Formats: sequence, structure tokens, C-alpha cells
Amino acid sequence: MLVTSRLELVPINVSLVEAVLAADRARAAELLGAVMPRAWPNRALIERAFFASLAAIKENPHVRLWGDRVMITRGDQRRVVGSVVFHGAPGGDGSVEVAYGVEEDSQRQGYATEATRASVEWALIQPGVSVVRAATPPWHVASQRVLERCGLERVGDRESPLGDLWEYERRRG
Repeated sequence: MLVTSRLELVPINVSLVEAVLAADRARAAELLGAVMPRAWPNRALIERAFFASLAAIKENPHVRLWGDRVMITRGDQRRVVGSVVFHGAPGGDGSVEVAYGVEEDSQRQGYATEATRASVEWALIQPGVSVVRAATPPWHVASQRVLERCGLERVGDRESPLGDLWEYERRRG
């Protein structure tokens, strides 16, 4: 677990993914020891975040769930406010790609920056990681600011099924 000034970043495991995909919010809340927001998570979000079937995740959870964490507020009223995920363990080139999301009622409070910064810094000290990458649409200014606050710099563009994306990265060192 990673801890920041306002958050606990709790690792995502197979049991949690199963509960979310089954829409078993009570089980997910129990596993996390935190109140689940009314609009997070949902199956569409999980499927977009993980880019893998449950079978693929179960087959290789230490690779697919590498570094993935749920953002939970610290204190008496523990509640889930979002997640930070990596798109798998480091590749042969030493890269990992980070993504994040904050539920609607908790946006614009700095949670994405706080959690992503801690996750990026954690990733950059892990064996086999030399660079953390991220991508965001050109119109998503808030996401760009999060990445910049976390020390990532824009390095290019790429096409995706979602349209044009701006690429960012932060190298170890």
C-alpha cells in the first residue's frame, strides 16, 4: 500500500476485480473497507481500464494488476474516490503506462495528482522500470495538468481507437 497525505492507495487484486465485474458493490466495499461512490466503479470503466478479460487477469495477475491501486480517503470516513492503474508490468523496454480516474463527486480536489504522483514515483524505483508513460486526448486539459504536475513531459502524439492522443513520459533519474 502507498500512503499520501490524504489517501491510501490500496492494491487491486483479483477478488476486487471479480466483485466489480459482478456489480457486487457490497463485496467490493467489504474488500476495501471503504464506502463505494454511487457512480464508481462500473463494468465499462473496469473493462476500459484493464484492457483484458477476467480470465487473462486471473491467469497472470502479478503482470496484469502490476501497480494498480484504488484511491481511498484516509480518516474516519474511508471512501473510494478513484484508481490509478498501469497497463501491465514493465515491458522489455523498461516502460510502463499509467492511467487514472477520479469519480465525479471527488474531481477537482487534487486526488488524481496526489495518487498519480505517488504511483509514478513508486514505479520509477521498481526493478525493470526506466520510464513511465501516459497518454491523454488533446482536449483533456485537466488530465494534461495532472501529468505535468507529476513530472511527465509531453513527448509526442499517437493515434488510437479513441482518436488522437498526446503522449507524456517521465524517465528514471
